[in-house]
Amino acid sequence: MTPEQRRRVRDLFEAALERAGEAAWIANQAADDPVVRDEVLSLFEHHSRAGDFLARPIVDDVPDLLADDEELSPGTLVGSYTIVRELGRGGMGRVYLATDAKLGRTVALKSLAPHLVRDPSQRERLRREARSAAALTHPGICTVYALEEVDGHLYLATEYLDGHTLGDEIRSGRRPAPAEILRTARELASALASAHAAGIVHRDLKPDNVMRTRDGRVKILDFGLARIVESEVSKETFDPRGASPPAAGGRASPAVSFATRPGVIIGTPAYMAPEQINGEPADARVDIFALGVMLYELSCGVHPFSAGTELATVARVLGSDPSPLGARCPDVPAPLVAVIARCLRKTPAERFGSAMELVGALDILGADVAGTAHATWWRVHQVVIILLYAVASAWAWRVKAWIEMPLTVTIFITIGAASTICGVLRGHLVFTEMNNRAHLTAERRRARRPMLVLDLLMAILLFGDGVVLAGSRALPAVLTIALALGIALAAIVLEPATTTATFGDDS
Repeated sequence: MTPEQRRRVRDLFEAALERAGEAAWIANQAADDPVVRDEVLSLFEHHSRAGDFLARPIVDDVPDLLADDEELSPGTLVGSYTIVRELGRGGMGRVYLATDAKLGRTVALKSLAPHLVRDPSQRERLRREARSAAALTHPGICTVYALEEVDGHLYLATEYLDGHTLGDEIRSGRRPAPAEILRTARELASALASAHAAGIVHRDLKPDNVMRTRDGRVKILDFGLARIVESEVSKETFDPRGASPPAAGGRASPAVSFATRPGVIIGTPAYMAPEQINGEPADARVDIFALGVMLYELSCGVHPFSAGTELATVARVLGSDPSPLGARCPDVPAPLVAVIARCLRKTPAERFGSAMELVGALDILGADVAGTAHATWWRVHQVVIILLYAVASAWAWRVKAWIEMPLTVTIFITIGAASTICGVLRGHLVFTEMNNRAHLTAERRRARRPMLVLDLLMAILLFGDGVVLAGSRALPAVLTIALALGIALAAIVLEPATTTATFGDDS
């Protein structure tokens, strides 16, 4: 094979990966060179087989993980728990919906697989980790109630959540509004910050590990369990689906989140940080990376590192930058795009240093996004007031024409000057809000007092015109006084209310 043929093989192979692999397309592109065609087809076939193991639940590949785990039928008593039905299963065991007779509540009962608890030291480690997870009481974290031992088997009782997963939302095709994305990000980051403060890192955060309850709140499942598993395995094999059980939710998934076996790590490479995939030391920043992937996917419905195969996706996580979110979803505010992009940095040091730092960034962003929702009304308010200034000037000229005297002439000139000044100031504020928002607060504070004084001055002068008209033209007098009161009320009542709704203050 010549160097030119090798170069062409490489280019066609990379292009085939982008297209998720179409044999007919490859054959057509290299129809003039059978050597190149056969080589690309062979490479692609081997590439596809190499990634097969990533697309199957770990239980399919290692069925003996649950060989000794007896299925519990509805009505079976496990201590104080009565089994209602099975919700899911996987390498960690089986998950059941159960009722707790002691406290009269519904729980998700996880029957831990025998291979997790055969070793006494590992059993004790499970107890310690369960106690740590049970200590997390944040509203955004699924509560762990107890780790029960019944007839030599260990069962983990957790909060049962009625709702759907974030993965379900993403797969539904519905794209949430920026404010909803921001609210979800804020709740998840807050939950992570609480767990990280307690020394617990999730390590397998993904959309199917997040439930949204019927009242709209989000909760993270299986906190602390990833560390239990990770401490026992090496970094050689992955389960990309790593399907989280809806043990805490309303529907069953193909597999439970975690399992262990010598030489196997269960996780979801598409949501793992590069250092996790490479087997390097991982800290809380791996959860921040996973959250960034989730938020990107929630925003536009596309995984930031999506590729034709799971193996290609892992390669992109390790070596490629995601397509700019702003280009894919122009409606997502640029500051939110920047926050998500920072979460997705390859190097841990370039991400947010902690989940609490991320919460702070989202809080600042929240004020901006909330303001954006009201900014249109604020602009409309400014435009309407500028139009009122024009009407006031024209009406003062009309009053002067009806009753020309030094007072009405003075009123007309003063209103004309005041309306011009205020119109320019309000136009300046609208321009600043749209093009230089960072300086808007300072400009509003500088212009607020002069505009208030001039607005009230115009209202008083118009009222004076109304009094002058009252003796000869009753209807125009009423309209003049009404216009004066409208300008005064807009300055004293409407202006502060609109400003507060938009910017969070009335300064």
